[in-house]
Amino acid sequence: KSYNRESHEIGKFDRISGLIFKDFMKAERIMSLNGPLMMVCVYASMLLISWMGARQIVASGNNAALGLTTGDLTALVTYAMQILMSMMMLSMVFVMFIISQASAERICQVLNEESTVTDPARPIMTVADGSVDFEHVSFRYGEKSEKPVLDDIDLTIRSGMTVGIVGGTGSAKSSLVQLVPRLYDVTEGSLKVGGVDVRDYGLKVLRDQVAMVLQKNVLFAGTIADNLRWGNPDATDEDIRHACRLAQADGFIRELSDGYDTYIEQGGTNVSGGQRQRLCIARALLKKPRILILDDSTSAVDTKTDKLIREALRHEIPHTTKIIIAQRIASVQDSDMILVMDAGRIAAAGTHDELLETCDEYRSIYESQTRNQAQPEGLQ
Repeated sequence: KSYNRESHEIGKFDRISGLIFKDFMKAERIMSLNGPLMMVCVYASMLLISWMGARQIVASGNNAALGLTTGDLTALVTYAMQILMSMMMLSMVFVMFIISQASAERICQVLNEESTVTDPARPIMTVADGSVDFEHVSFRYGEKSEKPVLDDIDLTIRSGMTVGIVGGTGSAKSSLVQLVPRLYDVTEGSLKVGGVDVRDYGLKVLRDQVAMVLQKNVLFAGTIADNLRWGNPDATDEDIRHACRLAQADGFIRELSDGYDTYIEQGGTNVSGGQRQRLCIARALLKKPRILILDDSTSAVDTKTDKLIREALRHEIPHTTKIIIAQRIASVQDSDMILVMDAGRIAAAGTHDELLETCDEYRSIYESQTRNQAQPEGLQ
């Protein structure tokens, strides 16, 4: 939709589906002939055996000493039937094997796939601080991609800074932050955390220092406390409560009948979207990371709660680098630096006041959101 490619993709899907349909119909026609052909062979063999056996029985007068008897013919027919039916079943096994071969090859490809993101030979085991440096970074999801997702990103984030990122759908906001914990590796340039290229860190060491909360959060079956301890298995009850207070989750948890021992269904289906987001923020805070990434993770909470969360993060973890992706300007306007992303590039960077003066896109987003917020008050 972003690139108006619906017709192209629909046409490509129709062509591929047509080829699959033709191959499948050809295979089905061959298989549909297999059964009748095998039965013709079986019964033709029975007729031939019966005819030849009957002639020998008549010629010998049903005398075992002179030739074939009726009992011998019956045994011969039974053995032939068993052999032919076994051959028919064996042919069906071969057909099923050929059909499953394509799926088996695909499964083996998945099982044998090796990640391109690996530990270096001599990994660095400590992260000095939460500074992040993008040095002319470009990124493609595939080697054959025509257009880079990120193009020549040059950015310095000091340790402890709060950085907001805004931009339209498809502007590569999430792709930018996913490079920090090495979910992907940069295609060109280098990305440094704590002054060291992320490819020189051990994966576990780097990812233990980067906490990431997504818009679509995942909660597991178990109690609230168990879910929160995924961030830090050694966290005490007081650590959990403190993290929940920062994430503005302590209030609604205490209102539940079992408090922190309340059972969460798989996927968190028995809590609201905003409550899931706050629980996941608390889980990330329990890691005590050097870098905290919030990827539109407060989209389901109200503006008041969003503000309280940002104030708590600013005062309680001042030395943690905070990168906030948001659709609402209000969620990032207090940041030390705001990035405006457009088509994989940083279109503008600065504080809220600076961008209102210098960036038309930022100003238009801000004005549209403030106008929408003010309209209900005018109607009242």
